[in-house]
Amino acid sequence: MVQTAGADRSGSGPGSRGPVTEVPAGGSARRPLPWWLSLPAAVGAGLALLVSFPPYGRWWLAPVGVALFAVAVHRRRPVAGFGYGALAGAVFFVPLLSWTNLHLSNLPWLLLSGLESVYLGLLGAVAAYVSPVVDRMRWSWPAVTGVLWVAQEALRDRTPFGGFPWGRLAFSQDESPLLRLAAVGGAPLVTFAVGVAGGFVVAALWRSWRAVDRAGLVRVAAGLVGAVVVVLVGFAAPVGGTSSTGTAVVAVVQGNVPRMGFDFNAQRRAVLDNHVNGTVELARRVAAGEQERPDLVVWPENSSDIDPLRNPDAAARISVAADAIGAPILVGAVLRGPEPGQVRNVGLVWQPGTGVEERMYVKRHPVPFAEYVPLRDIARMVSKEVDRVASDFVPGSEPGVLRLGPAVVGDVICFEVAYDGIVRDTVVGGAQLLVVQTNNATFNEAEARQQLAMVRLRAVEHGREALMASTVGVSGFVGVDGRVFDGTGFNTAEVIVRELALREGRTIATRVGFWPEVLLVVAAGMVVAGAVVLRRRSRPGAAVVVSGDVVGKDSEER
Repeated sequence: MVQTAGADRSGSGPGSRGPVTEVPAGGSARRPLPWWLSLPAAVGAGLALLVSFPPYGRWWLAPVGVALFAVAVHRRRPVAGFGYGALAGAVFFVPLLSWTNLHLSNLPWLLLSGLESVYLGLLGAVAAYVSPVVDRMRWSWPAVTGVLWVAQEALRDRTPFGGFPWGRLAFSQDESPLLRLAAVGGAPLVTFAVGVAGGFVVAALWRSWRAVDRAGLVRVAAGLVGAVVVVLVGFAAPVGGTSSTGTAVVAVVQGNVPRMGFDFNAQRRAVLDNHVNGTVELARRVAAGEQERPDLVVWPENSSDIDPLRNPDAAARISVAADAIGAPILVGAVLRGPEPGQVRNVGLVWQPGTGVEERMYVKRHPVPFAEYVPLRDIARMVSKEVDRVASDFVPGSEPGVLRLGPAVVGDVICFEVAYDGIVRDTVVGGAQLLVVQTNNATFNEAEARQQLAMVRLRAVEHGREALMASTVGVSGFVGVDGRVFDGTGFNTAEVIVRELALREGRTIATRVGFWPEVLLVVAAGMVVAGAVVLRRRSRPGAAVVVSGDVVGKDSEER
């Protein structure tokens, strides 16, 4: 029933302890890959995931990356699974997040990349632990792979300090048919589908090739076809699901900055003037009949880092722009207060003729260690760079639902577009149009295009046309099917104008909210719990083989 102590010991020296596999009754052990294959598989997984994201945009490599990840950790001890998973994470996140070190030291970039890699390490440990059980039901691999990836992202999106959702599988699918699934189950469902596609690839290819027969080839073909079908099923997802209640002509002013980097803050008057001048020039074109008058104008985050509520000169300059264009402007501003040493990152409604209104959106999710410093004394011991954040941004408490002229807009600021609940709250609150105000002057074009991919997913998810307004680019408009219109260049001054539909109603994803993620995470928990039970109820007398050596019953648990 089990392999005996006289088993083949080839490739193992006395006392050696390699990867663990359980010998199933009546058959040979499905062993993990040797380390010299698992290592490149982990590296390949990280590279495939990286290249699936903008600016590379090879979305079809995301399932390949998932498959290589699974191959690298399959049948490993959890500790080894953690190591291979973290390696894949480092290969993925270090270059993906390289934009975080452009104007600072390397330390914050490497710390953030290392932290994010830990989550893929945890995924690798869990996947390694459950893989012997999943082996018994080969075609459960796709679903198990999908739910484990969703669970990993759910944890990473929320911890620590509110999480950092950059690099979710869903955000690599901006050009994929799977993007349409966002209208049904949001980003978690898209991630699940990518994981399922990768799981089909693994289920097809994980087999012994020493004796290839017709039945084996049929299974391989079925698995690969399954992966393709998962991708193509995206075309069946209903996009839209909302109705138009009218239109609004919207202008986005991308004023640019005199100099890229964190020092743009020292040029804040020049940045404000750039956006004023861009708006005044648009007004000149309107007066000349060269351009339709906009119903509302959107300036990006940090377009006025001079507090216009306290600085009369800044207020006067913004009023010049609003009066010239004759339309309300959504100004990205930094306001001092409410307490000494505190500031707020806001979207501020500025009306022509009357000036500022009380209506504003205060960013609800300031970025830790960039807009505020948690545990500042401890963080300073790691790097004195934290003192660049001289004042802590305080969060708002209300969704960014603002009326500008004929439109009710859902405003989110910068990285908030990555957080499911923050965007959904604006739509539930009545937003007819999604607006993302961002400042990419401290990063680079890769970061801007990764952020635009998130805007595309949100437009599909909630059936709302959307726009991204950036200080330096990339800015653009997005349709409810995820297509980008009038995209700008990077590090340029541009003004774009487009008529957008104002929409009402809710997609399936908006209605169900976080429940798809909850159900998928619960399913992942059930997989792990089931694996624990089944491994502890292993067959009587079952032996554990370590690199060809029988080391005794249940030694894998030790």
